[in-house]
Amino acid sequence: MYVAQDEAGYVAVGRDAALEIIQREMTAFARRARGVAAHMHPELSLVSFTLLSHVEFQPGCRATDLAAHYLLDKSTISRQVSVLERAGLVARSADPVDARVHVLHLTDHGVEVLAQVNEARRRAFRQRLADWGEADLDRFAGYLLRYNAPGGETGDESGRESVPSIE
Repeated sequence: MYVAQDEAGYVAVGRDAALEIIQREMTAFARRARGVAAHMHPELSLVSFTLLSHVEFQPGCRATDLAAHYLLDKSTISRQVSVLERAGLVARSADPVDARVHVLHLTDHGVEVLAQVNEARRRAFRQRLADWGEADLDRFAGYLLRYNAPGGETGDESGRESVPSIE
């Protein structure tokens, strides 16, 4: 195993150790994101924020689209969407092409709440990454885009990725 510190004090440890560090740090990132989300807006959990953001960027999507995107069961998404509906953040309407299908749209209240949370999140990221240089930010953004690109998932026999539930 190769170990050496770079100028920033980080350690190169070899592929297996690096994968362990990545797994551990991504878990810490997810836990921190959940904790921070709880303080961003009283109406919006991290799960709700994630789903609302998707609906904002894909207006007219269906609950099944959310389930497919997040590799979750339809029943899980259905429960989450129901919570968003009861909170007045999302509305379902009949698909203009197929009235049997319901599509999702943000309500005016949903747009307002999502904008508030997005601004709070931007402030938090700016603060957390304030001492990062532009090159570091660009590399980090590129790595995240690459990691989250479609087609990189590995799953179990059902074809669903083995990820923790967002319920």
